[in-house]
Amino acid sequence: MEDSWKILEDYHIDEEVGFALPNPLEELPGDYAAWTFIAKNLPELIENGQLRDKVEKLPMLSIDGLHGYKPRRLAHLVLGYITMAYVWNQGDGDVRKVLPSNIAIPYCKLSEKLGLPPILVYADCVLANWKKKDPSGNMDVLFSFPGGDCGKGFFLVSLFVEIAASPAIKMIPQIFSAVRHQDQDTLQKALLHIAFCLQEALKVFQNIHEYVDPKSFFNVLRIYLSGWKGNPQFSEGLLYEGVWNIPKKFSGGSAAQSSIFQCLDILLGIEQSHGGRSAAEFLQEMRTYMPPAHQDFLRSLELGPSVRAFVVSEGGAGLQEVYNKCVQALVSLRNYHLQIVTKYVLIPASQKPKGSRTSEELTGQENRGTGGSDVMNFLKTVRNTTKKSLLKDSIVTTKGTHMADVSTVTTLEDMAHSIMTL
Repeated sequence: MEDSWKILEDYHIDEEVGFALPNPLEELPGDYAAWTFIAKNLPELIENGQLRDKVEKLPMLSIDGLHGYKPRRLAHLVLGYITMAYVWNQGDGDVRKVLPSNIAIPYCKLSEKLGLPPILVYADCVLANWKKKDPSGNMDVLFSFPGGDCGKGFFLVSLFVEIAASPAIKMIPQIFSAVRHQDQDTLQKALLHIAFCLQEALKVFQNIHEYVDPKSFFNVLRIYLSGWKGNPQFSEGLLYEGVWNIPKKFSGGSAAQSSIFQCLDILLGIEQSHGGRSAAEFLQEMRTYMPPAHQDFLRSLELGPSVRAFVVSEGGAGLQEVYNKCVQALVSLRNYHLQIVTKYVLIPASQKPKGSRTSEELTGQENRGTGGSDVMNFLKTVRNTTKKSLLKDSIVTTKGTHMADVSTVTTLEDMAHSIMTL
């Protein structure tokens, strides 16, 4: 971990976009045009009631024509979108509990090759679902669900949060080297940079209000992100026809599947396993929804020297204060995440018209996140565990901390440009 940035590339971590897939492919080979057509036209096909018929008539395609990592990641994204659309269709509670073999077989074979589950995961819809519309850096998503621009805003803001936090990863080899050599000055500067990155990520996160409408998210997009684990509507799971003889349970896409924040918890010695069994188990399970190279990276961090132990035992007041800035920045992000869930899930759920059914009832996800967890209890537990990791004898201040101004961003394109130039 000490030698150079090149080591991080072995873990599929990019210097510019971190854990996101750099410059994802936009088109599958021509042999897969039938998949691509459905994925690109999901909203229209669903609205016209044609989606399921189109999927059921797809030819059985082999994945042997998908050569290389990026074509396979794109195919996983495409099949994930098709699967979620087929299961939930018009989001009216009419679900399908059997995925036809013409999709299930190639999807499961591809998932096994990539080391990912056969469901739309965060690594698909956020980390690999983007493109640059033009050389100036304007960005868009590759595929969309119904709900207009809600999905575009949600996925791109999530991506920009990842990218804003990603320069923190570059500090890890330097941090481990500083701990091993007991270099407090270098460690303090590196931790200050991590705190800055997290503060920038929070600023970017705050732009979600501009681009994601709470009602559209709750009543439309959230339905298509819901999985079949921890979901009463899928008490047995989803049957992948032609692959397994019994239904399987997989969680839907969740921010808990993001590698960056689990990475920083490990680096700072924030032991989420102390926060409660259910939250800790859920975080560990969500690692299996990350690309294997990212899972390997998290395991490698766990074998590194303890930054927290060094700060506690050897660090002076200045180093302890900067360490606390990092922890407090994570607390602030997690506090804000709680506010977002309140605005985008809890409040819309309480505002349902009399006699109507909410997306929670239609998806079986009452009081649960798309990943299947009790979302508020989970987020509060993670936040509280992070807060308890603050060093009590050190006072956190932010005076003199220079932060680039991302708060004036007015468009997704401006935001992308601001982040890329940090």
